[in-house]
Amino acid sequence: MTPPYETFEHTADVGIEARGDSLEELFASAAAGMLSLLIDPAGVRESERRRVRVEAGDLEGLLVDWLNELLVLLNADGFVPAAVTVTEVSEPGALVAEVAGEPVDPARHRFRMDVKAATYHQVQVRRNAEWRARVILDV
Repeated sequence: MTPPYETFEHTADVGIEARGDSLEELFASAAAGMLSLLIDPAGVRESERRRVRVEAGDLEGLLVDWLNELLVLLNADGFVPAAVTVTEVSEPGALVAEVAGEPVDPARHRFRMDVKAATYHQVQVRRNAEWRARVILDV
């Protein structure tokens, strides 16, 4: 099965192009794309669940803030997200999600890449036949 996202190179950064039939699917796909760059989710247990709520002024800002909130969970809280379920996305910009994962375990978790932040540079959220988003990550 083809994942609902693709990555692309951008100067010294990396980007994600995500897609979904709904805004919820789109934001979950973008998260899955970023998480796949950070760590193999198959190596992370879903032993804890955390509820996340993010607000922004528009969908582009919401996408950036959402991905950065996942990075805060990892880098500030020491919680490795393995899977996300986005339960609500409303316009102009509110998101509610459940994030499953576990505390960082240096003996088991091997990180692939250090993503510092999702950026506003060339961020896009649009709808044609399906929802699509493009975001560049600072690595």
